[in-house]
Amino acid sequence: MRMHSVESRFIAIVIGALLIFVAPLFALFLIVSSDRVAREREQHTQVLVETNVQALAKPLWDFDRESIGQVAATLQADPAIAYVRVRDTANLIDVRKPELAPAFPNARSMTTDILYHAADGIKKVGTAEIWIEKEGILARFSRDELTIFAIFLFAVGTMFTAAIIGNRITVIRPLMRLTAAIEATRRLGSRHHVDWTSNDEMGALAHNFNEMQSKLEREENELKLAHARATDIYNLTPAMLFSIDAQNRITAVSDYWLTATGYRRRDVIGRDFTAFVDPEWRDVYRDRHATSRSEGGICEVTVCFRRADGSVMDVLILETGIAESDDRQALSLSVMTDVTDLKEAETRNHRQAITDHLTGLINRQGFEAVLDDMIGRADQHGHQLACLFVDLDRFKWINDNLGHAAGDDVLCEVATRLRRQLRADDMIARLGGDEFAILLSAPNARQLATDVSARLAASLRPPILSQGCELNVSASIGIAVYPDHAATAADLLQKSDMAMYSRKRSGKNGVRFFDADMLDIARKRLETEQFIDQGLREDWFEAHLQPIVALSDGRVAGFEALMRLHHPQRGILPPGEIVGIAEENGSITRIGDVILSKSIANLAAISAIAGFGETYLAVNFSPLQFEPALPARLASLLMENDVTPPRIVIEITEAVLMLDNPAVREVLDALSALGCRIALDDFGTGYSSLSYLNRFPVDIVKIDQSFTRSLSTSEKALRDKSRMLVEGIRTISHQMGCTVVAEGIETDEQWEILRAMDIEFGQGYLFSRPLPLPALVDRLAEFVPEERAAVAS
Repeated sequence: MRMHSVESRFIAIVIGALLIFVAPLFALFLIVSSDRVAREREQHTQVLVETNVQALAKPLWDFDRESIGQVAATLQADPAIAYVRVRDTANLIDVRKPELAPAFPNARSMTTDILYHAADGIKKVGTAEIWIEKEGILARFSRDELTIFAIFLFAVGTMFTAAIIGNRITVIRPLMRLTAAIEATRRLGSRHHVDWTSNDEMGALAHNFNEMQSKLEREENELKLAHARATDIYNLTPAMLFSIDAQNRITAVSDYWLTATGYRRRDVIGRDFTAFVDPEWRDVYRDRHATSRSEGGICEVTVCFRRADGSVMDVLILETGIAESDDRQALSLSVMTDVTDLKEAETRNHRQAITDHLTGLINRQGFEAVLDDMIGRADQHGHQLACLFVDLDRFKWINDNLGHAAGDDVLCEVATRLRRQLRADDMIARLGGDEFAILLSAPNARQLATDVSARLAASLRPPILSQGCELNVSASIGIAVYPDHAATAADLLQKSDMAMYSRKRSGKNGVRFFDADMLDIARKRLETEQFIDQGLREDWFEAHLQPIVALSDGRVAGFEALMRLHHPQRGILPPGEIVGIAEENGSITRIGDVILSKSIANLAAISAIAGFGETYLAVNFSPLQFEPALPARLASLLMENDVTPPRIVIEITEAVLMLDNPAVREVLDALSALGCRIALDDFGTGYSSLSYLNRFPVDIVKIDQSFTRSLSTSEKALRDKSRMLVEGIRTISHQMGCTVVAEGIETDEQWEILRAMDIEFGQGYLFSRPLPLPALVDRLAEFVPEERAAVAS
């Protein structure tokens, strides 16, 4: 029988134990016992020799050869003594036992003097030479001792044999059966069990192995069932599923994939998937992992796929997979979806997304995309590219007064007229509202833009008919040229926009090319906006007050609150620029709240001065400040500062009344009901109408300072007309029950003229500039020195 490695190792262990532990101990036992027996025999021989040697003294003395022979024979009879030789001192007697001396390879000789006790003392009578034979280890033991040793060796051999047999029965046999079951499982694929039962560890091992085999068999059955289910799900899923390997070869496809594509399974398995992709899209599919890997590990790519019948469909492929590693193979699953209809819808939606639905022109999104392309083409052909930014003038008035339907009619007609003036390859877009943009590419785009702008302006001169009304429309056009004015698409559009706004600020209805000064204006505007924002955060805004005096006697009747922005390094900034920018960016409301609060607090402080307890405060309001919450906020401030409403004058311009906004009218009525008075500022300029005095609760009319300055001009005709206008304003205002205040009085002559015209009040640099509260308090002493002195004392 072939020796198994387990049994060989067991035998080696047992033999090793015998050699390492039992054999040395047994050898040590033999050595110790042998030495003991040898010592005992040597002592016995020594005693025997000494006894018999002394017994030879008398026969040697008497020359009794027979007795000497007997004693020598007695010595030689001892097993340890191999040879005996007795001689006298005279060499007359030489007795040897045996007669011939044998070879003694392992013997040692011992010579002893024979002494005789004579009457005259001890005499040496001869010598005895005795050879003692050295014995082997086993020869030293008796037969009984050797029997005991044999029994011991037999017991050790029996135990060794029993261990081998026991190991084969209890270990080797079950291991051989376990090995046979494992080998059968490996070769046949079925789960074989071990036919072995015992209550020891091998029985437990066999039992656990059988249980493991049963469990693995159940799991294999479950895996087979799960695989079958997965295959069924893979094939029954109403989606085009397929799997590929690392070389893009198809490893599996679902039944739905075959139905949708028209291929047969045997025709596609093992083939490169790119063979079914349109040639123009194959590189896109191969590079999908480098270009379209998402955060979730899903690779997404859209390609054109060719069906079995040769037709092409757009498919979206979502691929997920696990890379190959040491403990698992690479896995891949892809879902292919027909997105042909979706792509067509996306194209339509994109077309709609970049098209203005009202005019049919492209919108801002489409324009920005086209702008990039046209810049590229201009660079390619060495052309310039002009961007015309067209903004209609007073279009908001059309929308607000005639309605959005009329505004839409105007926009459509304007778009049609503008498009007729352009070449076929020129681009026009509606950016939003009443803003249009036009792109012109030419070697000399600047001259072409000038010519086209003139034609555009001419095309807008004929009235536009809408809802039975003839509407006159004009446009402000800003032009920027690439690459002279801008290096990028966004920069070109921005600078044409800046040029358009510059044209609007200069009077509208015209054309302006971009220049570097506009950048300075834009930077200055941005700087002013930053100052406004920082001033609101860090409380740089101040309310300066300018006295309003009675022209009859020069007493102070009130004050006008004027906004000032006091920059820590630059000092007082021009208020006109700040107001205009604040109205455009919407911060005027916050500024107005700050100035209103501070000016009312200043009035309360001035009211504590003797003679100024009844003075009023005039506060300018922007149209944007007329919010529904304004009356309540003003009432709260007045109550907080203990100021009565009649002492507050709300100054508004004719621009506020022109809006004829019901919400503004409600706020004015609420302020008037609160007790505040309303002043119409800068009357006689802009779109003045006497109907405002009748339709709105106006209490004070302020004559614009341009008329005041004209009263004392050296040009007689202008002076006479101005006096006539001022007298007319005074007469109408008085007849309407309104008080008149003249602005901009700078000379005594102007004061005298206005006082002679029966103008009640006036203000100007003649009396005082607008001052902060501390400087104003010192200035007031010039108007009422006695009361001021009394307060100071």
